[in-house]
Amino acid sequence: VFHGRILARRVVGRETRYEVAVEARYRQRFPLVAREYLWVPNTCGCPPLLEGGEYLLMARRHVNHEHTLNRILLQHDGYARPWTPREARLVREAARHC
Repeated sequence: VFHGRILARRVVGRETRYEVAVEARYRQRFPLVAREYLWVPNTCGCPPLLEGGEYLLMARRHVNHEHTLNRILLQHDGYARPWTPREARLVREAARHC
């Protein structure tokens, strides 16, 4: 779970790749750097992430069977909400209990 700002969007094949500036990390099961690529397995614009927008994102790490692909994936049922201070507070409180 992290707070990210969308820097760019690009369709690559049947997927959408977002370049994201990681603003804050709330729950970290895998390391994140200051800029990451976030992959969405569709090209329809779902969830609607706008360039310049800030979001609270719950994504998972995707590693293929050959261990040649390691990326951050936001699935169709993933969590992507516009970032607000209220959302950030709720996530910080939840992270203390999880």
